[in-house]
Amino acid sequence: MKHLLASAIVAAALYATPAAAQRSAPAPAAQADAPWPEAWFEIFKLAPGKQEEFVRFIALGDEVSAAGGQPPTQLFFHENGAEFDVILFKPVSAAKPTAEQEAAMARRSAELGMPSGSAYFIKIRELIASHSDTGTIGPVSAAQWLARLDTWRAANPARKSGQR
Repeated sequence: MKHLLASAIVAAALYATPAAAQRSAPAPAAQADAPWPEAWFEIFKLAPGKQEEFVRFIALGDEVSAAGGQPPTQLFFHENGAEFDVILFKPVSAAKPTAEQEAAMARRSAELGMPSGSAYFIKIRELIASHSDTGTIGPVSAAQWLARLDTWRAANPARKSGQR
């Protein structure tokens, strides 16, 4: 099961990343000191009969995000394999919403009657049976990851047995 979930996460990262972003990634040498790109994956097993309501709730959240110029959440739906119903993919961006964007999102959230705080927690728990999430680095290529590892190893040579 862990292997299938890991495969789903890797596939989601590979296919969810816009091709233009993949093409414009700096070469491994240029990234030696740059922070890794990051993303969050949220894995949901939904409450019985609640899949459509869950997806509509996510769509409302996307409307709120759009009001502030933010991208929609990317969803991946289970077809076979591991025990999940939907995976949400959320790339981490260094660009934070401006005060104006935050205000626009707050207005849209109020217009849509979106719950927040404890009310959000109660609503989302009505729709799901279980949930996990994981923070990741990526997308990165194998060459980029290995270049970073090789750089670290060159700067930190292995110690001989008995050395401190």
